[in-house]
Amino acid sequence: MMNVSRPAIHPVDVVPVAPTDGANDRPPVRMKDVQGMPGTTGGLILRLSQFVPALISVSVMVTTSDFRSATAFCCLVLAVSLQSLWSLSLFLIDAYALLVRRSLRNHLVVQCFTVGDGITSTLTFAAASASAGITVLINDLDKCNVNHCTRFETATAMAFISWFAVSPSFILNLWSLASHL
Repeated sequence: MMNVSRPAIHPVDVVPVAPTDGANDRPPVRMKDVQGMPGTTGGLILRLSQFVPALISVSVMVTTSDFRSATAFCCLVLAVSLQSLWSLSLFLIDAYALLVRRSLRNHLVVQCFTVGDGITSTLTFAAASASAGITVLINDLDKCNVNHCTRFETATAMAFISWFAVSPSFILNLWSLASHL
């Protein structure tokens, strides 16, 4: 048997409606879009600030001939490539939403953005941390004349900058999800 409340058992009082003078006919106020959320100008800027350092990182690393010498550098290329593709695709979605004046505050869309940001930021941070460790090791072993330490450091720094730019997006999307539950 279903647990449904029936009006005969639990009567519902009808609330009297006051006569309207036209001032209360406005639609209810919707919460403002916080800048940085999907579909806002701040969100578009955040996505661009994630994409550019990730693209620089992967470009610097791929143009280095010996990046395949360490697994951490290969993981960095993979993680930052994924980060740049994710950020570019969300940048294009945000730009489209702004152009057609659509809101991206749909629960499923925000959930997808949050999960994607969480995964890509975790991968980027882990790969950047591993690459930083290998770069420090190469410096400590005085092997910089054989390897391209400056390029490795630049690519790693750009990966950390990209990760730092993903963090506000992830936190804002997570906050939006939590506030709608």
